[in-house]
Amino acid sequence: MLIQSALVALAVTAVSAVKPLQVKGNDFYDPDTGNKFQIVGVGYQPGGSAGYKPDEKKDPLTDADACMRDAALMQILGINTVRVYNIDPYLDHDKCASIFNAAGMYLIIDVNSPLPGEAITSYNPWESYFGGYLNRTFAVMEAFANYPNTLLFFSGNEIINDKPSAKVTPPYIRAVTRDLKNYVKKNLKRQIPVGYSAADVRDFTYDTWNYCQCTIDGEKDNMSRGDVYGLNSYSWCGIDATYTSSSYNELTDKFKSSSVPVFFSEYGCNQPLGEPRYWNESVALYSDKMTGAFSGGLVYEYSEEAKNYGLVNLTADGARLLGDYNRLKNKLTKIDWKSLNAQKAAQKDVEAPKCDSKLITHDGFLANWTLPSPPDNTNDMISKGVTPKRNGKLVDISDYKVSLKVFDEQGNELKDLKVTTFQNDESNYPGKVSTDTGKETTSTSNSSGGSDGNKGDGTKGNGKGDGQGDKDNGAAFAAPMMLGAALPALAMIFA
Repeated sequence: MLIQSALVALAVTAVSAVKPLQVKGNDFYDPDTGNKFQIVGVGYQPGGSAGYKPDEKKDPLTDADACMRDAALMQILGINTVRVYNIDPYLDHDKCASIFNAAGMYLIIDVNSPLPGEAITSYNPWESYFGGYLNRTFAVMEAFANYPNTLLFFSGNEIINDKPSAKVTPPYIRAVTRDLKNYVKKNLKRQIPVGYSAADVRDFTYDTWNYCQCTIDGEKDNMSRGDVYGLNSYSWCGIDATYTSSSYNELTDKFKSSSVPVFFSEYGCNQPLGEPRYWNESVALYSDKMTGAFSGGLVYEYSEEAKNYGLVNLTADGARLLGDYNRLKNKLTKIDWKSLNAQKAAQKDVEAPKCDSKLITHDGFLANWTLPSPPDNTNDMISKGVTPKRNGKLVDISDYKVSLKVFDEQGNELKDLKVTTFQNDESNYPGKVSTDTGKETTSTSNSSGGSDGNKGDGTKGNGKGDGQGDKDNGAAFAAPMMLGAALPALAMIFA
């Protein structure tokens, strides 16, 4: 299926950096050049789930000074895609979206949040699937639809993560995908893709993929079918891991037949405890072994949080680069990006499998595609559009200099940092912007913590592809929490 991505009317700006991409078959591609697009990305949720504070009018894309600093550091890494997990759709994101756009970076936006009533739960999904929830998710899409660098929306993150959730949640993932895509089709000027970000729980990895990508007989336009598939995978662990021992070869072999683009929506195992990350998996990911099956991936994660996956430590005194930052930077710049970016996309549809119980291989996974009906007021919201809503737009940025302090791993301040703007619809790639960020080290500890330290919890990335782990991005909403108490109030708001 071709996902049309025509340019939308935008406010006049001094810089136009990236163009909307298209999806056809299992590729993202540039519609002008026909070249395949490889995601070189990073997860971005400073403060973890605690960084999402709608009552304080704060989320990761509301602080323009912080976005300028982080975009500059990401640009030096070669990042071209930023995943943001928790967004308040009613806040102003124009400056941050414009900064990342000027830096040559696309945005992947999760429509859910960790707060009650703002995500589908893993074990009682019927309790969380109601009109107020959909109103907010539609508003998230409205808020980001007019930015040309919005690449896609994720309808869920790691909702299926064990056998109990695999037994009840799959139809709700497809139902939410259906509702989001119907809203996009009716209300947005650009048909932005919608997909799911799955935990690499290997018992269910391929069943989840097939469940999401297959076509339901008789469903008009396959609106519940995901347009893309993201996998949060942490099976490549340690300096001695290889393409085979990490089971990347198995993933590649399976996903090479995908009818939709597949990419790592998170990767970057921080095990064994106390060891640096060497990013050999990044070299494999962008090699000819994997680029036929995968469209790149997003490193987990930009900022240092409690679980020690960060590239940068953010404190009140400034930002400090951790050892993983320069190790990743140097690995990425060794790749031949000129040749990789010149690869042509196939630009042809890949036939999706028909939804059938034979697709499901694990007896713990629900092999049923009878989807829940939309909540009572959903069709009205889709027909008329949601209220309230805020429609974002690109704005002119007058100064791209970084005003906040940044230090390298050795404690030296990085002076004169700025975002380099691109004038010809260009996206960023490793090596495009070169800045000295200090020496690469292989130290196993530092004063800032980080994945160089020995404080990892050991739950993420056991080398067996379980993928779930314990991280704090706030996108997975696995337990009902206070949802029961929240539902009556939300129902009154959106009645």
